[in-house]
Amino acid sequence: MKKFLRLVVATCFLGPWTVAFSDQGFVVEDVRIEGINQVSTQAVFDFLPIERGDTVDDAKVAQAIRSLFGTGYFDDVAVFRDQSQLVVKVLERPAIAIIRLEGNKAIKDEALRQGLEHAGLKEGDIFKRSVLDQINQDLVKLYAAQGRYGAKVETSVEPLPNNRVAVNITVDEGKVSSISHINIIGNKVFDDETLLDQFDLGLPSFWAFFSDRDKYAREKLNADLERLRDYYMDRGYIDFNVDSTQVSLGPINKDVYITVNITEGERYAVREIKVLGELNDLDDELNQAVTAQAGDIFSRKVMTSDRSAITDVLGNHGYLFANVSAQPEVHDDQTVTLRYLVASGKKSYVRRINIQGNTRTGDEIVRREMRQMEAAPASREKIQLSKQRLDRIGYFGTVQVETVPVEGADDQVDLNFNVTEQQSGSFSATVGYAQGSGMMLGLSVKQDNFLGTGKEVKFAVTDSDSTREYSFSENDPYYTVDGVSRGYKVYFREQDFDEDDVSSYQTDEIGAGVNFGYPIDEYQRLTFGTNLEGVKIKTAAQTPQEIVDFINVEGDQYLNIVAEGTWSDNHLNRGFFPTDGYSNTISAEVALPGSDLTYFRLNYTGKRYIPLDDNDRWVLGGWGRLGYAAAYGENDYPFYRNFYAGGLRSVRGYASNSLGPKDTPQSGYDAEPFGGDLLVTGGLELVLPFDITGESGKTRTILFLDGGNVFNSEDDVNPDDVRFSTGIGLSWLTPIGPLSFVLAKALNADEDDETQSFQFSIGQTF
Repeated sequence: MKKFLRLVVATCFLGPWTVAFSDQGFVVEDVRIEGINQVSTQAVFDFLPIERGDTVDDAKVAQAIRSLFGTGYFDDVAVFRDQSQLVVKVLERPAIAIIRLEGNKAIKDEALRQGLEHAGLKEGDIFKRSVLDQINQDLVKLYAAQGRYGAKVETSVEPLPNNRVAVNITVDEGKVSSISHINIIGNKVFDDETLLDQFDLGLPSFWAFFSDRDKYAREKLNADLERLRDYYMDRGYIDFNVDSTQVSLGPINKDVYITVNITEGERYAVREIKVLGELNDLDDELNQAVTAQAGDIFSRKVMTSDRSAITDVLGNHGYLFANVSAQPEVHDDQTVTLRYLVASGKKSYVRRINIQGNTRTGDEIVRREMRQMEAAPASREKIQLSKQRLDRIGYFGTVQVETVPVEGADDQVDLNFNVTEQQSGSFSATVGYAQGSGMMLGLSVKQDNFLGTGKEVKFAVTDSDSTREYSFSENDPYYTVDGVSRGYKVYFREQDFDEDDVSSYQTDEIGAGVNFGYPIDEYQRLTFGTNLEGVKIKTAAQTPQEIVDFINVEGDQYLNIVAEGTWSDNHLNRGFFPTDGYSNTISAEVALPGSDLTYFRLNYTGKRYIPLDDNDRWVLGGWGRLGYAAAYGENDYPFYRNFYAGGLRSVRGYASNSLGPKDTPQSGYDAEPFGGDLLVTGGLELVLPFDITGESGKTRTILFLDGGNVFNSEDDVNPDDVRFSTGIGLSWLTPIGPLSFVLAKALNADEDDETQSFQFSIGQTF
């Protein structure tokens, strides 16, 4: 209406000129624009329907005025003649100098400003009242869609010097309305409880307080209705339909009542299955990829999965861009014929594999993990396996692969692997003094990707009252091009175990060893090695009787030849912070005949991760470790090779090495942990979707339940001796290596157990 009045006023004001234009005609030799400061001259010409050489009459003047008013840039427009010139005089609308936001919390400033900009309200642009009015209405609707029906939005415009304004938007978001009732009408096959279990929305409850399930939002309801549709479609109800939904509000917009009307329809079964089209002599393999069978209850989920399986088979044979469509044909007898139509296209070959982002790791280190080769037929399975291997080696935080068609060649692709380097080791240096330990000097470096060569290198120099150590080890995972690894180590270590809160004795150890690893397949590996070790035991007045008795029989110095063997099977999807897959490791250590002490140790370690959502943010994990050791021959089992439990790497919440059997102390001394020859530990973990750093993949937060202990195998293992703990833990990949922290609670500690509520570690992740 305002625009119309301005047009009428301007037309009345220009009446004599328009009449002159109509009676005499007027050929425009030039056009002059006056009154613009913020809008560009070109913008005016773009919307002005008059050019040089045009003959102007009153109709064209009216059209020009309407066009310029229609831009929304001007409050007034006047068009008149100055001899042979057409003069366009405008009064610009003010520019937006600043937009002030207040009261918005559910919608962050950045997101709100982006929405305002998309709607046409941006600092520096020309102010349009109509746009602001529309934004006011849209914001109220947006908050209502989030269940905030009491939300209020107030806008004001503050004039500023130089034809500028400040736009103030004040929001009272109100509270999210709670769901008081959800009613499903029309269901006969499944009861209400079963169907409501498919909803994320729910009634107020203890758990809803933490998950906001009882807070209504339109997007949540739409997602729930889609899940409800999937539930029926996956159980054969092809004709299922959501007929209507009603959302009503109680008094003061506080309570929400939802009613869903559905039609279930009849249940359908699969009549037959046909795979048709360009099969490229892969008929048998494509048909085997289909899991549905005639007579099965129809399932849209299975149909979609089978379509993906057919696509994968084609992709594994080089048809990366194959298109497979599933076309169910419904029959009157409640059966369905499933047709999968295949358009395979041409077979693709990999022209080039490009590696990007490896700023520290050499190209050859990345390429040796490739299972897809250049110039070979492209295989979706091998491309994915190559990505998985790069994820598992632990050098990279993220690994992404992109398949790019080669321009001008319809049968070639390039593979672009984009990786992000991450810290793949740890570094620590210590200079300090502690009461009871004296001066401490330490340097420890562990690198799984030393200088980007892919070699694992570790060396340590430690000097304190409890430990003196000099060690070096190296492992080359690709000692040969076939993936045979070779490692070796040398070490000298003096350790006072009394300082580690276990039995009072000291050891001097010197040793060296070499090992070789052999790949069985993509996931399994065998490693064999031999170590030569020399051990000397030193005692003190408080050394427990068990150690004194052992030394009286076996002496205090031993030279042993120790053989080691390990089988590993690693199906975890990542080296750090896995979210899916499993791993199993079995290792054996045997002091060979001819050694001063003959014994063996067996270890098993297993891990399993199951993602609980599509984004792998919620993950259920489990781990377990078993150990058994014994002597063979005539000697006793060496006590210094006992298993220990407790601590961050074991049953969290209990002090490191504190669980299990205690020694027999000398008179006047307290009993200390002695370890045992049987180890049983394990735990469950729930990975939480929290990332305190804001960098994806850099932290992991878990809730855990641990249990276990160490026993002597000759004694009866009492389940009552199993210790349990629970708590929350955080692991963080920092530039100096992984850091892990735990807040734990021991659940059934004995009065003799040593518990720790807070524990931390450098160089270890969950």
